[in-house]
Amino acid sequence: MPQCFVPAMFRKRKTSTPEHKRDFHGSALTAPHNDMRTFFSLSQLVLSAGHLRPPPVQRHSKTTYFEVEILDAQSKKQICVVDKIPPSSTLLDVKHKFHKVCPQWSPSRVGLRLERNGPYLKDSVNIKRLAASSIITLYFTDMGQQVSWTTVFLTEYTGPLLIYLLFYIRLSSIYDAKESARSLRHPVVHLACACHCLHYVRRLLETLFVHKISEGHTPLKNMIKGCAFYWGFTSWIAYYINHPQYTPPSFGNKQVTFAALVFLMCEAGNHFINAALVHQNQSGKLTSFPSPSINPFTWLFTLVSCPNYTYEIGSWISFTVMTQTLPAGVFAFLMAIQLAQWARKKHQFYLKRCTTCRWRKAAMIPFIL
Repeated sequence: MPQCFVPAMFRKRKTSTPEHKRDFHGSALTAPHNDMRTFFSLSQLVLSAGHLRPPPVQRHSKTTYFEVEILDAQSKKQICVVDKIPPSSTLLDVKHKFHKVCPQWSPSRVGLRLERNGPYLKDSVNIKRLAASSIITLYFTDMGQQVSWTTVFLTEYTGPLLIYLLFYIRLSSIYDAKESARSLRHPVVHLACACHCLHYVRRLLETLFVHKISEGHTPLKNMIKGCAFYWGFTSWIAYYINHPQYTPPSFGNKQVTFAALVFLMCEAGNHFINAALVHQNQSGKLTSFPSPSINPFTWLFTLVSCPNYTYEIGSWISFTVMTQTLPAGVFAFLMAIQLAQWARKKHQFYLKRCTTCRWRKAAMIPFIL
């Protein structure tokens, strides 16, 4: 039969589905399935990475800086304000910054105190320990020209060594040349020179190689006082002992020999005590009172706190007995007074530091002082 004509508008339109949009049966669309696979893969990736963590909070460190107000100790007028001082700074750091503001005062001659009449603060003090608030008020005092402790000791001990030798050779400007040529020297004169030189040579060597001297400074006027004391007494002692009219000791060689042996023993004891103190300080064993060792010269630690001062006084007393001169006796007496004051301060310091040791121990002289 002839086919009927169907108009185009009534014809069924054939739609062809692209291959990439067919489902497993070849007719359904696959685009939603691909979306599901993408979402599933993304979910697995997120779960395998673990829990999502918030980004770390950045904490900004807040450092508290101090301001140091420096006032004149006499007039109470403000000299300057040193700001932005970190808490870890020491007083020496403050002095260096103060020097930058006021170049006419070097750190060595700057003395700072919390109170006008209070004690001077040490350079090693942490600035945080002084702070009651963010502003610290310190009082300034000009300490004058300063010199190091090493310079002080070397100057004080080198002078007596050279001065005594000048008197020993009997310079014509000091003694009469004719009288010096006629008189014969007693053996004690040579022995006294040897003992005197030995004492100060030992002190110089210990200053250079044994003692751990502080890196601090002291006013120049203190060094002048010390030099005047040591140099002046050395000149007085050496003048009498090396004088052509010098009279030997009353008991002769027995007195000289006994005193010389005691002098050498005291010199040896002084050296061993100084070495023991340095060793105990470096090893950290000095927790209370200094302790003796197997060295017999250190056994004096069981009776006194400062046996080095005991031996020092023993040296000068024996030197006085050996030479039998008044200047040496006066020098030994004044040295004993000064050393006794230092020994008492050290003894009190040991007592404060020691919490368990309270036995009766003297400062310098056994059972007396």
